[in-house]
Amino acid sequence: MASTAAPPRRSRSAANKYLTMVLAKEHYGVPILKVQEIIGLQDITPVPRMPHEVRGVLNLRGRVIPVIDLRSRFGLDRGDDTKRTCIVVVQVKAPVEGAPPVIMGVVVDMVSEVQDIPPDQIEPSPAFGTAVDTAFIAGVGKVGKRVIMLLDIDRALGSAAAAAFTL
Repeated sequence: MASTAAPPRRSRSAANKYLTMVLAKEHYGVPILKVQEIIGLQDITPVPRMPHEVRGVLNLRGRVIPVIDLRSRFGLDRGDDTKRTCIVVVQVKAPVEGAPPVIMGVVVDMVSEVQDIPPDQIEPSPAFGTAVDTAFIAGVGKVGKRVIMLLDIDRALGSAAAAAFTL
C-alpha cells in the first residue's frame, strides 16, 4: 500500500544567512536574524552632545529609535548620501542584563542581498596586531572571489547601544 504522507520538508534555516551591505565599496554581512527591516533614508533628528557616529533619532511607526552611521562607527569617511543609502533596522543586545534588545537603525551605503554563507566558507577574522580592534568582526565569509566581513553587530554597536539605552 502506498504511503499518503507528505514528503519531509527541508527546513530553510536562517542560521547561515546574512544580509550583505556595502560601506565604502567593501562588503559586510549581518546575521539575518538580527535584522528587523530595511527602510529608505528618512529625516533623522539630531540629538545634541552625542558621539559623531550617532546621526540622531527617527520615528519608526511611533517608536523613536537611535540611528548610527556605520561608516563613522568604523572610522571611515562619512561620504555623501545617495538614492541607494538606506537604514537597516537591527536588534542589538541590551547593555543591561535581562532588558529587551535595543532596536537601532544603521545607515549603510546600500544593501546588496541575503547571502547563504555555510560555516565551512567562514574563516576567523585576520589578526592585524594589537593596534587594530577587530572584536566586532565575527569572521570573514568567502563567496566566490568576494570577501564579506561578517559583523558581530552586538559588539559593533555595543557602546552606541548603551548610549541609546539611556535616550
